[in-house]
Formats: sequence, structure tokens, C-alpha cells
Amino acid sequence: MQGAFVTALEVWPRSGVPRNPAAWVMVTARNQALDRVRREGKRALKESVGADVGAAGSAGPEEDDRLSLIFTCCHPALSSRAQVALTLRLLGGLTVPEIARAFLIPEATLAQVLVRAKRKIRDAGIPYRVPDPEVLPERLQAVLAVIYLIFNEGYYATGADTLVRQDLCHEAIRLGRTLVELIPLEPEALGVLALMLLHDSRRAARLGADGELVLLEHQDRSLWNLAQIAEGTADLERGLSRAPQPGPYLLQAAIAAVHAQAATPGETDWPRIAMLYGWLMALSPSPVVELNRAVAVAMAGGPAAGLSIVEAIDASGTLAGYHLLPAVKGHLLRRLERWPEAAAAFRRALTLPMNSVERRHLEQQLTKCEERAAEASGGTQSDPKMILRGV
Repeated sequence: MQGAFVTALEVWPRSGVPRNPAAWVMVTARNQALDRVRREGKRALKESVGADVGAAGSAGPEEDDRLSLIFTCCHPALSSRAQVALTLRLLGGLTVPEIARAFLIPEATLAQVLVRAKRKIRDAGIPYRVPDPEVLPERLQAVLAVIYLIFNEGYYATGADTLVRQDLCHEAIRLGRTLVELIPLEPEALGVLALMLLHDSRRAARLGADGELVLLEHQDRSLWNLAQIAEGTADLERGLSRAPQPGPYLLQAAIAAVHAQAATPGETDWPRIAMLYGWLMALSPSPVVELNRAVAVAMAGGPAAGLSIVEAIDASGTLAGYHLLPAVKGHLLRRLERWPEAAAAFRRALTLPMNSVERRHLEQQLTKCEERAAEASGGTQSDPKMILRGV
């Protein structure tokens, strides 16, 4: 508890006093207690990857100690997938099923990746430390990916009964700040920190009083954390000013900033978001990015335009096990009042792994579509909007 009060004295002058100071202190105290447990168990983690821990006693602040473990796991001798997966397992505390879902691969495949990565670190005698500045760039992208995936699992938990795991969000943002202190001139480090802060600013509004999912369009924006929005926007601007051209994290942060700047859902600049997703696809092609672009296109130009993109992704088979693909398709079909097809899409989504909070939301959408499909005449209906993760 004393440590939590010290943290409050350090953080509140910078970010403002939270709406519920007592709850903030209690959560911070709990997180610091968890940090102590992790610290006491850290030696076992280091031994499990065969790292050289001779200098662990002089590793400096605990945040730097965790970064040392991240950089060890992100050694270039490992594949990029192994780098990220191993760090998420050892440092982020994610389970094999959670990491497998993040990579969209079978659990057995992921387990083998982890075993081979640990063996390679042990056999190669890779040292436990933050590398020298001249070799930082070759590991930076993996480190950024790890930090953001830890945050993403906290912001949108896949294996929990709650939508948000605040401890993981807190840990990822702290690691992001520490990384920016280590390399303050790196635009993408500023980009990933800005991205996490801007997303996390909406955390309090993402669940209703009943614990159910609240879509972006229906969130109470007075609950958004203005201090985090200001900090994230400032980091974004710093990163953009130092980048010859924006990288993927800066572009994603720019998208999050467009959402944050809209005082009401109707003021959201969807054409700009669609354009930014187009740039992101050109820079870092991904079917998940393309799915997000489809949502933005639908909001900017109508559901039919977005649906054509979603159907192309669906036909490719690249996101066959990703529940948000049929979920988005169902919402677009619902907007087009194609009720039987929308119901079929929601049924398909519900066969795939997802968070229990979102499962309940999709079950509600399925029920509504089935009711509409069962109506004899089905007259003119309202225009319900689609789901958008915003991640």
C-alpha cells in the first residue's frame, strides 16, 4: 500500500487524479503485490530458458529487468514467431491456448515452437541483458510486437470470463514507457506507447453496469480517460515528427487518435480511418488489418461496400478460425436486413473460440436476427450499426 501511494505521487501530477482515487490505489497495490510474486519467481523463469543470470542482481529497476528478459527472448537466432511466443509465455504470463489464438495457429504447433525456442536459447548460451545500442534495431520489432500483444490480451482477453485484464494492460503500458526511456528517438516505440494509451483510455466505457459489452458507438465518452488521450496524442505527434514515414504502430495510433478526437459517434471521420487502414495494408499487409479496413469502409460508404471486402477475405480462407470475421459479416448483413444470412454468420461465429463476454453479445445478435427472419412480412427496419473492436 505504501508503494501504491508513492506511485500516486509520481503519476497523478502528470496524468491527473483518477475519478475513483481509492479504487486506483487498491488496484495499484494489488498490481505491485503481483509484481513481487513475479520477481520472486523470476529466477525460475530465467533458468527455464537457460539464460545467463550472473548479472541479474545488478539489472537495475524491475522494469529494466523485464526488458532484459524480453530482449533475451527476442534474440535474432530465434524466428520472429518464436521470439514473440516465448516472451508472451514467460513474461506476459499468457497460456499456450491464448498465444495460439493470437497467432491463429493450433495449440500443438505453438507448444512445439516454445520447446524449440527454449532449447535454442539454452544451447546457444544467449546472455540475459538488454543488448548494446548498435544491435537494438535487429530486435526492436519483435520487442514492440511482444509489448503490444501483452496489451492486446489484456484489453481484449481471449481466455477469461472478463473482457479486460487490467494487470496486463498496466504491465504493457509500463514496459512501453520504459522502452521509450531506453530509446526516446525511436518513432515506432512512441507509436506503440501512443497506441496502447489511446486504446486504454476507453477501457472504463467498454463494459456496462451489467458487465456486458458496450460497442464503440454506444460508449459513454465522458468515461474516456482524457489524460491518457492527451498523453497518447502527444506521443503520437512526437513519433510522427521523427519518422521519415509512419510505421505500422504509428499508423494504428493515428487511427486510434481519430476515434479519440470524436466527441460523438457521428463526428468520427470514417473516410480518414479507411484511408489510414489502406496505408497500413500497403505497408504491412494482413487479413486482420483488411477486416478492420472493411469495417471502416462500411461505416464510410455503406455496408455493401464493406461486405464485398469481408466476402473476399472469407473466400481466401486466411481467417477461417477467427471469430470476428463471421461476426463482422453478420453485422453487415444485419444492416442490409438480410436476416437469415446474418443469423447464419452469427451461428458460425459462435462455433469459434472467443471471450465469454462477446459470446453473450453475439448470442443476443443471433436471437434478434432469428426473430426478424421469422417475421412474415419484415417491413422497413432501423439501421443497427456493426461491432467494431477498435484494436
